[in-house]
Amino acid sequence: MRRRSKIYVGLTAAVVPIASVIMALGATPADAAVGGSGPYPADYETSTGLANHTIFRPQTLPSERLPIVVWGNGGCSANGLSQGNFLREIASHGFLAIANGAPNASGSTTSQMLTQSIDWAIAENSRQGSKYYNKIDTTKVAVAGFSCGGLEAYAVSNDPRVTTTGIFSSGLLNDADDYQLRRLTKPIAYFIGGPSDIAYPNAIDDWGKLPATLPAFMGNLNVGHGGTYDQTNGGEFGRVAVLYLKWRLKGDTTAGGNFVGPNCGLCRSQWTVQQKNLTLDGGTPPTTPPPTTPPPTTPPPTTPPPTTPPPGGTPACTAVYAVQDQWNGGFVANVTVTAGTTALTGWRVSLNLPSGASVTSVWNGVASGTSGTITVANQSYNGRLGAGQTTSFGFQGTGNGTGTTATCTGS
Repeated sequence: MRRRSKIYVGLTAAVVPIASVIMALGATPADAAVGGSGPYPADYETSTGLANHTIFRPQTLPSERLPIVVWGNGGCSANGLSQGNFLREIASHGFLAIANGAPNASGSTTSQMLTQSIDWAIAENSRQGSKYYNKIDTTKVAVAGFSCGGLEAYAVSNDPRVTTTGIFSSGLLNDADDYQLRRLTKPIAYFIGGPSDIAYPNAIDDWGKLPATLPAFMGNLNVGHGGTYDQTNGGEFGRVAVLYLKWRLKGDTTAGGNFVGPNCGLCRSQWTVQQKNLTLDGGTPPTTPPPTTPPPTTPPPTTPPPTTPPPGGTPACTAVYAVQDQWNGGFVANVTVTAGTTALTGWRVSLNLPSGASVTSVWNGVASGTSGTITVANQSYNGRLGAGQTTSFGFQGTGNGTGTTATCTGS
């Protein structure tokens, strides 16, 4: 059962313009704030051919073609400057970023507006006389959005022109919408505000339901639902979004190194990272040695491999417990479950809570008990783990979560 936040539902339904750049509706690109940390100081403009949108672009178009990034605003706001600092930062690194909504406009947007942005960019690239003629890489398209805008991105992520999807502090609100996850075929990335983000439970729920072979990344930065979009150059969310887009839309494997592997750049930072099926070159992660290269440590055929559990034994797994947030009277914790050398069909974690602590809600797991020693078993969608694969569940509790121990049993 999807854990929903009434506050989050309200945010996605409300129109909450948050202008980070002020500009009169009649302003020209020369009047717009130019900036970003990239090599191409960026501007924004509007186009009569794309009504009710805001276009962020390098002020001077570079010789390299611009990949396309289409964006849904937080609150589904029709103010195209809602995440202006963030989008201008992306554009300054050689992207064409198009936000739903005109500058400082009011009202709300729809997912169809993202499709209109893609249509317009492709048409402008082929239109002689356009400033964008042969300047856009129409084979590289990212659809992304923040909060309610993330739901808009989900809605059009199956467009065959889309190369990758970015979900920022968002997650599907209803289990009835899970079909949008099942139809995903292109890489997806989640950038969430940590357990204090009201969208966190839904994003984690979506993560557990992604297609088994889909390349996916999730990063959590514990800053809450508002992210860092309004900070200079979009803050940390802006920095990481640029790295992801450079990797996925420009083939920059140095940037990709921030997302792939156990020693990824973000793995060694304040971000909490989860990964699925990621390789720098876009290939399939190896699960067995190449058939022409026998494992050098393979024992003789008559000697059973020493790591194979004895018949009837229980497959091993580990559970790592971490407090994500602690306040006076309560806490949020996360538990990462990792399969050992044998695949699991299910798992169960035993938690020994300190005196005075109790669990009030759990996501991505099924709990038995609320205090003392409790158990959390897998949900139907996250019990099967290949050897070495991980999943996680989280919970909110009262009291102090420090000192809790966790042990895992697999099946």
